[in-house]
Amino acid sequence: MEKIKWILNQMPKNEDKNLAVMALDNVNQARKFHRSFPQYSVTPLAKLDGMAGQLGLGGLFVKDESYRFGLNAFKVLGGSFAMAKYIAKEMGKDVSEMTYDYLTSKKFRDDFGQATFFTATDGNHGRGVAWAANKLGQKAVVHMPKGSTQTRFDNIAKEGASVTIEELNYDDCVRLAAKEAAETPHGVIVQDTAWDGYEEIPSWIMQGYGSMAGEAAEQLREVEVNRPTHVFVQAGVGSLAGGVVGYFANLYPNNPPKFIVMEAGAADCLYKGAEAGDGEPRIVGGDLQTIMAGLACGEPNTIGWDILRNHVSAFISCPDWVSAKGMRMLAAPVKGDPSVTSGESGAVGMGVISSIMTDDAYKELREALELDNSSQVLMFSTEGDTDPDKYKKIVWGGEYPTV
Repeated sequence: MEKIKWILNQMPKNEDKNLAVMALDNVNQARKFHRSFPQYSVTPLAKLDGMAGQLGLGGLFVKDESYRFGLNAFKVLGGSFAMAKYIAKEMGKDVSEMTYDYLTSKKFRDDFGQATFFTATDGNHGRGVAWAANKLGQKAVVHMPKGSTQTRFDNIAKEGASVTIEELNYDDCVRLAAKEAAETPHGVIVQDTAWDGYEEIPSWIMQGYGSMAGEAAEQLREVEVNRPTHVFVQAGVGSLAGGVVGYFANLYPNNPPKFIVMEAGAADCLYKGAEAGDGEPRIVGGDLQTIMAGLACGEPNTIGWDILRNHVSAFISCPDWVSAKGMRMLAAPVKGDPSVTSGESGAVGMGVISSIMTDDAYKELREALELDNSSQVLMFSTEGDTDPDKYKKIVWGGEYPTV
């Protein structure tokens, strides 16, 4: 069985200028915006006491995003807030004026008209952009990479977006969306990967993701965990990871948690950057074949990478069995613990945490991270069963076994 690969972060630090993207004031703006939606509610934080005890941890908490806005994934938080920030800027207004009631009003349509939001997606981000565009009376054009499932395609199409599955990988779909947006009047690309000259919208998307991290921090305090000791977060381009790490680094500036970033082995660009050790990002090309479709991104977000290189303790590259193991563990946890329906890109943290704690092949990593029975561990299940057929094959059918 293929092993999990890991590396401790020994990259040189820089001036850390992008940490300010995730300043608490910016995240509070995003949270206020999201709370204006009638569909908004705080997603659950599953407290897995039995699992924590079995693994030798003090506490284990799973933020369950399968409940987010009825969309089964967290991604809508970023796309919707970025759209509001873009519209506010175009109109010369402050984002605090961009409430759901205003954005869905006739007055807004008269004031602003209609824009076309382009994006590339493995499923969840495109569905979030399409949903927000639909609610706000805007247009959405969504391109999906080859291998995308019909279920994820249909979920986006039913929100009224124009959707295609291209014979391209994810990163090339991003380039296609950017090109089309540039050629379209009132067109804009809403993508959570940043590159030189395209940094503003990805930074807004990261701030939108901060809503989820902010909720989790408050929920931990409600159960008298004043701060997590360890935060495990998965990465595709690194926007979610950069957003979560940036938020908690700002929330606990004097005593931050240890941050562990996990990727699909087929698309482990951040791990490869950490392995190179010079602080420069690395790119992974090719088809990026993995069950973790939401993490199948080979080119890092430059803003996210900058935050991660300065704050992460360890980068982990995961074979597909790790996620499958996590999905099964969360679906059928220790008796008394709540069950979490977690999809392929959501459950990798559970697989990693259990492997580190129970397999002495990773004893060195466990000790380096100081994971023990005093640790309070937070992870993010970023999606539910967004591909229900695949979910059943893995959780019920035993695909990708660990032995």
